[in-house]
Amino acid sequence: MPSPRTSGTRRLLGAVAASLALVTASAGAGSASAPEAAAAPGATTSGATAPAGLREVMFVGNNWDGTADVIASRGDFQRVGRVNVIPDKEQRLREIYLNPVRLAYFLGVRSGPGEGHDQFVDDMYATPDGSAMVVSRPSFADVVSLDLRTGTINWRFPVAGYRADHMAVSPDGSRVAVSASTANTVHVLDIATGRQLGSFKTGDKPHENVFTSDGLLWNMSIGEVTTALDAPWLDWSKGDRKITVVDARTFETVRVIDMRTRLDAFGRGDLSDAVRPLVFTPDEKKVYFQVSFLNGLLEYDVDSDRITRLKNLPANPATDPDRTTWVNDSRHHGLSISPDGAKLCVAGTMDDYVTVVDRETLTEGPLVQASKPYWATVSGDGRSCVISESGADRVTAIDFATGQRVASVAVGDHPQRVRLARVPADWTSPTAG
Repeated sequence: MPSPRTSGTRRLLGAVAASLALVTASAGAGSASAPEAAAAPGATTSGATAPAGLREVMFVGNNWDGTADVIASRGDFQRVGRVNVIPDKEQRLREIYLNPVRLAYFLGVRSGPGEGHDQFVDDMYATPDGSAMVVSRPSFADVVSLDLRTGTINWRFPVAGYRADHMAVSPDGSRVAVSASTANTVHVLDIATGRQLGSFKTGDKPHENVFTSDGLLWNMSIGEVTTALDAPWLDWSKGDRKITVVDARTFETVRVIDMRTRLDAFGRGDLSDAVRPLVFTPDEKKVYFQVSFLNGLLEYDVDSDRITRLKNLPANPATDPDRTTWVNDSRHHGLSISPDGAKLCVAGTMDDYVTVVDRETLTEGPLVQASKPYWATVSGDGRSCVISESGADRVTAIDFATGQRVASVAVGDHPQRVRLARVPADWTSPTAG
């Protein structure tokens, strides 16, 4: 039987051929070249007077739905409302289907990282005043700002290349960084206007972005994750993977960290150097990170520039050992740290569990069953690890102290990123949502 990726490639080729047959002759002249300039940004509010108070919530990106659920940030995590993040879907699809190159990439996202689905929301944040939600949309290769009162688009920024990925917001909330994964570029935008403030080049397939308190921006590139060349001896084929650290104001490169040499020095040349989600300790002196194919995590000391510890986590006996069946090379994908830095929360994506790990001893707690958990963050009160169960369409909270499930709430189709945010205290779902 062919592997899922082989079958996916065949489906992609067939879909491209069928779709291109529908493209008009005039559309052929619209081949992709340089990315279009950002649309003229509009105001970030609808013009209505904002309430004096803001309410803390969580945004949950339902990637396959094209919606974002808004849930309470603590307690029972009940759903507060929902936002349609693709109000311009018909327009975007029309543009894509009239451009053969864009269409090929659009279908490639569907067949590859989308697991047969379009990816409509990867990441999202609120503006500091709570008036808008800023969303990266992989299949549409853009970032948009949505008015939270009306659901209309304030501004849209098409990224370089053909796919938008993870984002990060600066500590002061004024800037948002987004990975343009097929262009090996990170854009940094003014969160209020969508104007590009700068950009920088990365390794292959930039992924996670993290701003640090010392004025730096870290980007992790993960290389090719949709190929079937997943055997350890073929790791070199995955491309140029590295951590690029830049000055967050000038976007000049400060340092480049090649985890390949650090892993080799640690005696684990067999591990992939594709750094997936990572977290810093509160003092930003240590980093804990996941890599492709590993059921576990690694510890990296920033000052000494070396890997210091490895934690292997239990393997689920039911997990298919065939690496080509692991979604985007992600054995484990999702990591958060408690506010005091004492506990780590790990999403065991392909092993269908989440567990809390004591940071000092690296001892794991109970393995809490979860369906393809794909992200981990921290609740508003800091007491819980909040994970997205992408296989069950729900968000679940795990108590840091006990390691046990304390709440679950149903959300939309295939939740992935979960982010803390603030919205107006009297906010309700927008009429356009």
